This record gives sequence, structure tokens and C-alpha cells, in this order.
Amino acid sequence: MSNPPSNAVDYLLAAGKSDAPALHCDCRSMTYAALRENVAGLASLLLQNGVAKGDRVAVLAENCRFFVAAYLAAMRAGCCAVPIPTDMNEERFNEIVENLGPHAVFASSRLRRRIESVVSRCNLIIIDDATALPAADYFATAWPAVDPACDLAAVMLTSGSTGSPKGVMVSHRNIIVNSQDIVEYLALNDSDRAMAVLPFYYCYGASVLHSHLAVGASVVINNRFMFPEKVLDELASARCTGFAGVPSTYQILLRKTRFTSRQFPDLRWLQQAGGKLPNPFICELLEAFPQVKLFVMYGQTEATARLSYLPPDRLDDKLGSVGKGLPHSKLEVINADGRPVSPGSDEIGEIVASGDNVTLGYWNDPAESIKYFRDGKLYTGDMARLDSDGFIFIVERARDFIKALGNRVSPKEIEEAISEIPEVVEAAVIGVPHEIWGEAIKAFVVPVKKDAVTAEKIRAHCLARLPNYKIPEYVEIVSQLPRTSAGKISKEKLRQIEAAKLAN
Repeated sequence: MSNPPSNAVDYLLAAGKSDAPALHCDCRSMTYAALRENVAGLASLLLQNGVAKGDRVAVLAENCRFFVAAYLAAMRAGCCAVPIPTDMNEERFNEIVENLGPHAVFASSRLRRRIESVVSRCNLIIIDDATALPAADYFATAWPAVDPACDLAAVMLTSGSTGSPKGVMVSHRNIIVNSQDIVEYLALNDSDRAMAVLPFYYCYGASVLHSHLAVGASVVINNRFMFPEKVLDELASARCTGFAGVPSTYQILLRKTRFTSRQFPDLRWLQQAGGKLPNPFICELLEAFPQVKLFVMYGQTEATARLSYLPPDRLDDKLGSVGKGLPHSKLEVINADGRPVSPGSDEIGEIVASGDNVTLGYWNDPAESIKYFRDGKLYTGDMARLDSDGFIFIVERARDFIKALGNRVSPKEIEEAISEIPEVVEAAVIGVPHEIWGEAIKAFVVPVKKDAVTAEKIRAHCLARLPNYKIPEYVEIVSQLPRTSAGKISKEKLRQIEAAKLAN
């Protein structure tokens, strides 16, 4: 698209045929005509209630037709959508209101009771999924104009996997450009039908929504991943062509369901991002679904969603890589001296990104913005090396390295080794204080079932695969790991738990 619309929503809703299904949820479909009608009605409600261009509009709803229409309506009205995690309690919502100052809230009937005291106290406009919509013509209404490069489409909250969530300022151009890149490498078209199990308030989940709407395709919403076999039932019955997940999504499907033994004849691609899926699981997916293209991707909320991907046909020779930058993303790996690392060497540097998908910084947080956004570039905090062909291999986030016995250890390498054990669903490794070494390695391991694996077996396996200084000093078998609202493992919470143990 040489001259895309300035408003991201016009871009996202331009391709869908009126009678084509845009969304499937709870055995009901919404056509593109109905979606545009709902977006126009909700956007009109905002403007009729005095909400103006640039005002923030919170969106609190589970993945559903209402969330999609409300999220798009806020942007189409020239406002800034602020999707709120559905596990948000009243205290945290109050903090968001104080920081972002929304003028209105779209809330599902099921969730609005959580926030009504804050809404009342702050005199916010609240619109729920039972509100009658005014008649409005999406194409005929004179909507507020936006500058795609400068005006905010959304403030997306980070997943909080490395600390407290921050509000990332996403422009209309950010969404348009990043969606174009994703559509291109996935080769999406209007016959695609993706299953969405990731929340739309998470940038990865939002990117699945954006990219499919942009080509007039369909999104099948499934909010029941706590029953993964039911998800697989719908993946087959809805004839989905694509599925997207974070590492834990695939680890659960591979180790706790019949995923690899079931048939999905319509499945064309799998997307994996949101952290490193250990190589053993990638190999299991490739073996089970040789006809399906597996896209291993890398991104950050600060980069709208996606920064790079590894072409599926390079998984054999570049296993473990996140590929190279997208057409609109320039990626460099910069060492401590500010110079690019040497390709093919063991030199490690920070991934630095530039391009139209790099967002505008953090809302109301100049100190953090200056730290990560400098000179038009995003300093990701992810440490990586380049192979001789320029493919990027992430080693670790800078803050996650463990200093064990004087050695700098990457938890990912230990997690990879533990994940080779068939009785293990997932593992998380952190550094914990040690009175002699300064920091010791501790592994938290989730087994396929209770008593399926022991700490001794974990350590013995690591001892056969890794140097002595990388062997976990402590192994704790747990039934589950703490997660962010986006479903990613929260090592920050694990560190807090360990700190609380020491304090007591």
C-alpha cells in the first residue's frame, strides 16, 4: 500500500468484504459490515459525550467482539486507546487512571463492577457492551483527522516480565507499518483464519488481530486455554489456518495434550514470539507438523510488536536464531564501546533497533524513555551475537545474566538443557543470593505430572550437558510458574518470592 490512510483503523478495516466474517467468538460471527457499524457507533458515542481528539480511552474487556469494536472505535475517533489487562484489580486500575488520565472507559458488563468506584470517583464516562449505539456511517462520518507519525493510536502496557509495566506510546504509523511487515512475511490473505488465544491487550495478541483485519481475514477468539484440548478441538473444527503463542503456550500443548497426534489439515502456519522457546520444543513442532510453516519471531511492545523473524526454511541451519530485521526495522548489535559486533565471532552486544515501528517512548516517564529511546533508536536491553551470515542469536536480557562463581551465565542455556527432559513442561532459572559465591543458580521446574521428575534427575541431566559452574545449586519442583498478564513467565516475581524467603 503506497499511500496508506493516516488513521490506523481506516487501514485495518479497508480490505474486509462486507459479508465476510471478521471475528468468530462463542459460536457467533461478526461480519466486517457489522464490525464497521459497531466501531462507528462506539466512536460516535465518545464524540457525543465530549471526548476529544487525543484523549485517552481505557478498554477493559476479555477478548470478544466488544473489545475489538471498542479498541478500534477509540482510535477511529482520534482518541488514544488504552487496553487494560483483565486481571487488573481496583488499586492498579486507579494507578493507571491517575497516570494516564482517561476521559472514558469501555468496559464489558462482566468486568465493569471491578472499576465502578474508581469511575465514579474520577467522574469518567463508562460505556459497556449493553449500551445502545447511535446510528453512524463509518464511511460518511467526518472523523477527526490524525497525524500518523505523531498522534497516538494507543498506549500499550508492557507485560511486566522484567519489572513494573510501563505505558508504551504507539502511533498510527507504528501500527500500519508493523502490520504491513507481518502480513508480508506470513503471506496472509483474506482466506486466512487465525485462532487467538493471546489477549488483545498484549502487543503480540494485538498484532495477530491487526494483521488479519488488514487483509480482510478472520480471527477465531478462544478464551479457554485453561482447557487446552478444547482449544485444539476448535482449532480443527473452525478450520483455522494459523495459530500464535508464547513459549508456554507451545510447551503446554506439546507436553500436556494430544497436539502432536491430532490432525489439522487446514493449518498453514504457527507463530512463536514472546520469549525464547527452547530448541527441543521447536524440534518437536517441526517433527510433528512438517507441512506447517513455523515462524520464530522477536519483538517488543516498544517496537509495536515485531522486530524480526526467522524464515521457516532456515530453522534447520539457524535453529535458535530470531532471524534478521523486518523491511521497516533496522537491527544492529552494538557492543559496550558503541561499535557493531563482529559477525561470526563470540562477541556479544545489545540489539538496537530503528525504523517506523519503533514507538514514541513511555507515557509520562521521561527518565525511562531517555534510557531506552535515544537518537531515534530503541535500545532493547537484549544481548545477542551475530553469526557469519548476519543472523541474530539472543543470548539473554542484560538484567537476567547470573554471576556464578565469577562467570557470567545465561539462564536460557540452562533452561534449554532442562527442557530436553521429556517429563518437564517448562523451567525458569534465576540467580539467588549466596553468602560465599555472591549468586547461585536456582531452577524452578514444572513437571508433566506430580513426581514425574526429581531435583536429582534435573541436576544429573545438567551435569551431563553443561560445565560445572552452570549446574543449578538449587532445584525446586513446582506445579506452576508465576506469569505476567500476557502469559509469559515472570522472573521478577520469582526474584521477589526468593527475596521474601530470605527476609523471613
